[in-house]
Amino acid sequence: MRTFEEVKKFIDGSYKLFIGGKWVDAIDGKTFKVTCPCNGEVLATCAEGNEKDVDAAVKAAWKAWPAWSKTSQAERSRLLNKIADRIEANAEKIAWADCLEVGKSYGSFGESDYFRYYAAAARTNEGIANSTIDHHVNLILNEPIGVVGEISAWNGPFAMACMKIPPALAAGNCIVYRPSSHTPIGTLMLAQLVADILPPGVLNVVTGPSPTCGQAILDHPGIHKVSFTGSTETGINVATAAARKLIPATLELGGKSANIFFADCDFEKAIAGMSFSIFYMAGEVCAAGSRIFVQEDFYDKFVNAAVAAAKSIKVGPTWDETAQMGSIIYEQQLQKVLNYIEIGKKEGAKVLCGGHRLTGGIYDKGFYVEPTLLEGTNDMRVAREEIFGPVGVIIKFKTEEEVIAMANDSTYGLGGGVWTKDVKRAFRVAKGVRTGSMWVNTYLQILPGYAFGGYKKSGIGREMHKSTLDHFSQKKSIVFNTSDSELL
Repeated sequence: MRTFEEVKKFIDGSYKLFIGGKWVDAIDGKTFKVTCPCNGEVLATCAEGNEKDVDAAVKAAWKAWPAWSKTSQAERSRLLNKIADRIEANAEKIAWADCLEVGKSYGSFGESDYFRYYAAAARTNEGIANSTIDHHVNLILNEPIGVVGEISAWNGPFAMACMKIPPALAAGNCIVYRPSSHTPIGTLMLAQLVADILPPGVLNVVTGPSPTCGQAILDHPGIHKVSFTGSTETGINVATAAARKLIPATLELGGKSANIFFADCDFEKAIAGMSFSIFYMAGEVCAAGSRIFVQEDFYDKFVNAAVAAAKSIKVGPTWDETAQMGSIIYEQQLQKVLNYIEIGKKEGAKVLCGGHRLTGGIYDKGFYVEPTLLEGTNDMRVAREEIFGPVGVIIKFKTEEEVIAMANDSTYGLGGGVWTKDVKRAFRVAKGVRTGSMWVNTYLQILPGYAFGGYKKSGIGREMHKSTLDHFSQKKSIVFNTSDSELL
C-alpha cells in the first residue's frame, strides 16, 4: 500500500485561474483550500474567483471566438487528438489526482477517448441541402453558438470535464468552465495540459463558490448556452436562469435508477453487477443502481448473496490500492447519507447490512460509510429520493409487468439495468422503463458514443454522443433562388 505523501506528489500545491490562456490570481486575491475526503488533509490551495473573474473569462472567450469559430473542422479535430495524446502521456498523474480529491478507489479511466471521439465527430458535423421547390436550393449549416458556460458536479472532476469540453470545442465554441469547489483540481490539471495546445481564451477555468462563480456564469449576458451537471434541485434553478435569458441549457441531473434482477439471470454475474452498481464510487454516481428489484422466485438466495458481497467490500483510502470503496466527499454529505438510513428505518425498512459510519484508525480522519443494503418497498423515501451514497434498497417483485410499473413509478429517469437470459424479456423491459439509459446484463457503461442523459427530472439533452454537437450548434438556413424568371 502506498502512503498519502507518496501519491499527493501528483498534485501541485497551488492553482490559479486559467483565463485568456494565462494563469492569473483571482482579482480580489482570495484563495480556498481543497482537502482529501479520505483523511481531511489539504491537497492544494486554489484561487477563489467571483463575478469579476467570470466577466474577465467571458471577455477572453469572446476575444478568441471569431478566430476559433472559423477554424476548420480538420484543425479542431487535430487539436482534440493532440489533447488526447497529452492526457494519455499523463494518465497516472491524472488518475491519482482525480481519486484523491474525490476520495474514490484508485483506477485509471481512459478519458482521452472522449477527445478522440469528438475529434472524429468534428469532421462529421455537416450541414444538409434540399430543394422543396424546383428552383430553390436550401443549405442548412451548423454554426457554433458562441461562448458557453459549463458547470460541473464534484463526483468526477476530470472525467466530467472530458465529457463536456470536447463537444463544445468540436462545434466551434469557446468555454468558461466552473468546476465544483470541492473538486477543482482535475479540471485545472486538464487546463494545464491543454494550455499550449488551444489558442488563448478558447478554454477558461474559473474556480470559486457556486453562489458567486456559478451564478455569475448563469447571469452573464455574454454566456449564450449553459451545460450543467448536478442535482435536480440546482438544475431547475439553472434551467430557470437560462429561460430568463432565452438561451439553451443541457442538464444532466439526479437519478434513482432501477436495477432489475430476474430469477433466470446469471447469478454470480448479477450479484457482482448489483454490488458494482451501488457501491462503485461509494454510490456517489447519478446513475447508481440504488433501487434493487429482485424477483420473488429467488429472492432469499439473492439477498443472502448480496449481503455477503456487501460485507466483503474493503473500504479504505485512495492510496490503499486493495480498497474497493473509498470515502464520502465531505461531512455534510456523509450526514445526509446516515440521515437517510435513519429515515428508512423509521419507515419500516430493514437494515440487511451496514448502516453506520466507519470509525477507528484511518476512518476517524475521513468520511466513510459502510456498504449498506436495506430491504424496503417502492413507496419509501429511501426508494424515491436520491441519497448519493452507498445505500441500496432491495425490493421484491413478482412479474415483468409489475416491475416495469414500479421502475417507472419515479420522478427520475436516468439509468437502469435488467439481468436475464431471456433476450425478448430483456428488450421488453429495457424498452418499457422510462429512462435515458438501460444496461442489459451489465451496468454503468458510459462510454464515448453511448448517448447519456435523462428522462423526466433527470435532465434535458444528451452527452457523449455525436448528437451532442447539436446542443452546441445552431442551424442556419440559406435559400437560393436559381430561377431567372421566378421571384419567389
